[in-house]
Amino acid sequence: MLNEKKILVVLPAYNAEKTLEKTYEDIPFSIVDKVLLVDDNSTDGTIAVAKRLDIETFLHDRNYGYGRNQKTCYLEALRHEADIVVMVHPDYQYTPKLITAVASMIAFDVYDVVLGSRIIGGGALVGGMPVYKYIANRFLTAAENLLLGSKLSEFHTGYRAFSRNVLESVPFLENSDNFVFDNEMLAQIIFFGYRVGEVSCPTKYFEEASSIKLWDSTVYGLGVLKTSLKFRLQKWGLCKFRIFESKKEGTSPAYYERIS
Repeated sequence: MLNEKKILVVLPAYNAEKTLEKTYEDIPFSIVDKVLLVDDNSTDGTIAVAKRLDIETFLHDRNYGYGRNQKTCYLEALRHEADIVVMVHPDYQYTPKLITAVASMIAFDVYDVVLGSRIIGGGALVGGMPVYKYIANRFLTAAENLLLGSKLSEFHTGYRAFSRNVLESVPFLENSDNFVFDNEMLAQIIFFGYRVGEVSCPTKYFEEASSIKLWDSTVYGLGVLKTSLKFRLQKWGLCKFRIFESKKEGTSPAYYERIS
């Protein structure tokens, strides 16, 4: 069943020169059909490494942000007719060795979306997650579970796998171009009733791994709470927000160009 699905890995890259090759080497190509890299105008040698590894690469003409990077990743994955899309950060903070596990859960129709959780198994702090980030993660996740009516171990992982149907249906192009994109997309997935599963994922924090700064973390946290409140207000029928409106105008290239 797994080999009957076209599995595509997307790498949203920014200054990943030192870790890209290690990430790429750990991808299980026995089941992965294609790897795409989207570079958000890196200032280091990321593109040179990608070319040496012969990775199909899409280059942004300027630094648009993490959310915009993902938008390009998913649009290109759909254009390549992927059945299952797995996002892996090329900073090697998450191991690509779990791709088989998360893709299998979608291929066998157990879940529509699978997350790699740093919290399940209790390895986040052991892996080097800063204590303040761990506390913020726990607080925000508790607030989100309360407001969204979910029971996820964490909302803030960057390791995610999606079925094609989810990417064709969820209006992710309406989301932020910045870090809160991840949270908005997961809120949309829950809003529209898709099945979300989790697997335990070890994480590594080290100098070369990308990390959101304290101020950006604060802005992100406020954005997370704002998204959760929007979700609840729309569920109650008190307000309407475009990110939760009917399953989207589309992921067409014309639509993407219009919001670019």
